[in-house]
Amino acid sequence: MPDSASWPSVSVVICCFTEARWELLLRGIKSVQAQTFRPEQLIVVVDHNRGLYRGLSLYGRVTGALTGVVAMENSGPQGLSGARNTGVHAATGDIVAFLDDDAEAAPDWLAKLIPAYDDPDVLAVGGRVEPVWESGRPAHFPEELDWIVGCTHKGLPRVAAQVRNVVGANMSFRSDVFERVGGFNASLGRQGVRPLGCEETELCLRASIGAPGTRVVYEPAAVVRHHVPATRGTLQYMLARAWSEGVSKAQVTRILGQAKILGPERRYVRRVLPRAVLAGLRSYTHGGDAGGLARAGVIIAVLAVTAFGYLQSLWQPSPPRAPEPGPVLSYRLIRNDRGGSTRD
Repeated sequence: MPDSASWPSVSVVICCFTEARWELLLRGIKSVQAQTFRPEQLIVVVDHNRGLYRGLSLYGRVTGALTGVVAMENSGPQGLSGARNTGVHAATGDIVAFLDDDAEAAPDWLAKLIPAYDDPDVLAVGGRVEPVWESGRPAHFPEELDWIVGCTHKGLPRVAAQVRNVVGANMSFRSDVFERVGGFNASLGRQGVRPLGCEETELCLRASIGAPGTRVVYEPAAVVRHHVPATRGTLQYMLARAWSEGVSKAQVTRILGQAKILGPERRYVRRVLPRAVLAGLRSYTHGGDAGGLARAGVIIAVLAVTAFGYLQSLWQPSPPRAPEPGPVLSYRLIRNDRGGSTRD
């Protein structure tokens, strides 16, 4: 592990879109401000919500709690991808890290995330996302399906390892990745309450395909805790999110034109889910745990809905467009006299 004094500079980006997460947003900001390895910059991007942006600015002026925070409005298309691209454009750090507006980072989050970049072949590093259930984990919700609520699911590596892609709530990229391949694809990703995703998957694949021999790393020691409201533990939400995941994966396949990119999903379906179904059934038959039977049934239902969403979207005639050149693609990196960086 390198000396922290030699670590690259880091800009942290938090994107937000609703006043309903105000308290969670403030907690997330405070968790970044309390890092043992302090970032060079903390950028909060408000996604087309003027009231929220004004409230954030006023709160900072009145309380002083947001000193050093760069608050800005999304200058791109509405949605999480556009907001993230706006944050990337404003970032000055060598590394750009992302935290969700309903997540809190552990104090050593960046200190665990950044050392992997000592390897010049590492393009991106992501960490573990632990769910914090508002009303406790529902009995029917297995850990193998925690990806539904944006968290690390059971079956992922327990130690640092190379992976295909990072998870949006806890991820980071070298800034030159965005200079080389552009930003997040605005045709992908969550838009308000629409639970679409996979924009980080597509970006990781695009970056890796364009630079053979490079790596994306998962570092489970870099932890953030993700708030999960009770409404996201319902079967209705689980199936809606599963459908959207299938649609999103189909979009990525069509954009990049390579079905083989879904290798991790195939291994997950072949190895992780069958064990989870059997474990649920054993829990029911040997211990009378009705939750075990429910978990087994939910896994089968989620798999079926995800597959159906994927196939239906894959057969649609008009594929989504690849990202157009925009602010994130067009800026130049200029080293200034103080050794920092600015972009125009």
